[in-house]
Amino acid sequence: MEEDEGLTSELFIAVGEQLKVLRVRAGLTQKEFGRLVGYTESQISAMERGVRITQPDFLDKADDILNAGGVLRAARKAIERAQAKARTRHPGWFRDYANVEAEAVSLHDYSTHALPGLLQTEKYARAVFTQRRPLLDERTVEKRVADRLARQQIFERWPAPTFSFVLEESVLSRPVGGRTVQMNQLQRLLHLGSLRTVELQVMPTDREDHAGLGGPFILLTPKGKQQAAYTEIYGHPRLITDHNEVRVFADRYGIIRAQALTPRESLSLIEKMLGDA
Repeated sequence: MEEDEGLTSELFIAVGEQLKVLRVRAGLTQKEFGRLVGYTESQISAMERGVRITQPDFLDKADDILNAGGVLRAARKAIERAQAKARTRHPGWFRDYANVEAEAVSLHDYSTHALPGLLQTEKYARAVFTQRRPLLDERTVEKRVADRLARQQIFERWPAPTFSFVLEESVLSRPVGGRTVQMNQLQRLLHLGSLRTVELQVMPTDREDHAGLGGPFILLTPKGKQQAAYTEIYGHPRLITDHNEVRVFADRYGIIRAQALTPRESLSLIEKMLGDA
């Protein structure tokens, strides 16, 4: 398994290096190229470094734009096979959830201590894994960061899943990784919160009534299956499929959303935090 993971990572790095060479040859900056293919500058950077999986459709489009003569398109089948293997790259205790998440048609997340992995920037994610106790070695940190960024490609699926996130205000004010990382992370939240498929809400710290004091959880619905709930603490996961238990979490989440700021109010708060920085 470890050997397969290493080969998969090396493939992503190799394709990223090819992409960079072709982009530079075409005289395009990462920002300019990203605009042409519909990606952000940071996403292009992550793909060129091999920490973000290049999508097969992206390779086709990039091949045409960069006049690669089929070099990038030829990697499509290898990338598709690597993507299938990449689903098993997560820690064993997390794989069941990761597989369900990849097939989700809806996902609702209530977070209390750190931002959900799906919302994290690369530097925020690296800071989270670097601070993990017991300490992780550098290779494991980079692997976990790459795996987390790969999960975020769920936002690019179409038809897109329905997403909602409720974040404790304290999570936004905690400068994980430093102030610059925090500000860039808030900018990313504004971007994601503006997507039609995403509703982002903040739970103010001064709320007297709070239905989420029992801790964080996720509700998700895999395609063609019943809604499930997921909880996790210190590497101890629990994927809940019992209908009655899931209903309790769903009821709780509905109350939490009602007690939180509206999506518009939440984005205004994030904008204010950026302005006050």
